Amino acid sequence: MPDDRPAAPTAETIRLATSDDVPRLLEIESRAFDHDRLSRRSFLHLLTRGHAVCLAAEAGGQLLGYALVLLRRTTALARLYSLAVDPEIRGRGLGARLLEAAERAAHDEGALFLRLEVRPDNAKAIALYESRGYRHFGRYLDFYEDHADALRFEKRLGVEDQPQIDLHVPYYAQTTNFTCGAATLLMALKTLDPETELSRARELRLWREATTIYMTSGHGGCDPYGMALAAHDRGVRARIFVSDESLLFLDGVRSPDKKAVMTVVQEDFRTRCARRRIEVEHRALGLPEMCALIGEGAIPIVLISLFRGYGEKNPHWVVANGFDERFIYVHDPWVAVTEMESASTKANLPIPRREFERMARYGRTQLRAAVVLSRKAQ
Repeated sequence: MPDDRPAAPTAETIRLATSDDVPRLLEIESRAFDHDRLSRRSFLHLLTRGHAVCLAAEAGGQLLGYALVLLRRTTALARLYSLAVDPEIRGRGLGARLLEAAERAAHDEGALFLRLEVRPDNAKAIALYESRGYRHFGRYLDFYEDHADALRFEKRLGVEDQPQIDLHVPYYAQTTNFTCGAATLLMALKTLDPETELSRARELRLWREATTIYMTSGHGGCDPYGMALAAHDRGVRARIFVSDESLLFLDGVRSPDKKAVMTVVQEDFRTRCARRRIEVEHRALGLPEMCALIGEGAIPIVLISLFRGYGEKNPHWVVANGFDERFIYVHDPWVAVTEMESASTKANLPIPRREFERMARYGRTQLRAAVVLSRKAQ
């Protein structure tokens, strides 16, 4: 029976997509996917303002497929957000060529890791990724619009035969814009006590125990002393490292009433820490020492500034989950849906060591703070 499909795209070229390609990109999107399609607005945002690379494959003036890679300047991680080929020419290797081009583009942008999600029933896509060296490292439940799960894959770009790092802390995304400290506490507590429930109720309970009530102009944020108290009261050894002995996070608070409340709460935290003999060191936790503690099984929760990643002058807590010669791997509980992020991009996030040291400072005083959790000695 004759093959009436279009001729094989032997002379296709792969180039950067432009806003002029959006109508054809939308057409391919609608033909390739039944669910979770990118909208015109999303394509235009990513092509004109988003930190992304969109590669278009064309032959004879016809766009045949595309690959979309999301990037973030503060990390060495990129995400293959979407890869689509017009169904009429599938089976002729264009998907593999687009994937290879996406890997090169991500590496050229400084990424050393490329991650992606794929449906468990997409056997052809999974076979393609595995044939190109991607490793399966996780699963997200109820990920797609139709409630299907997603398998998570990752490939290290440009470097072969690298040892796998033991990244053992489970990931949990914060459910509000002010509970990053509670979410990091929850991850650490789950690691040290597997019976700990990863739930929003427990997240908010931890936040109520550790919050300063107010932080800058928004909801309350967690204080290192309050976080240490919450962990200590659950049978965990907590150590506080803080470079500034004064009360924290008051510089950005204009309201005298809010400052007064934060002062009372923080002074109470410190008094209670002293009564429980929680260890406090008034110095920064250096990177070599932090890595040594991780190697011993401890879990550092580290204060960073969101300015380098998001341009926001807000304090934020992350879990330092592992390290190698070049990177610190962190769980960042904040998933920015407006930036088309997923938990896949925020778990075990590889941050170059020098970048991490720049991020792990907050405010005009360059505050450095960490809460290190570990099991109590028997």
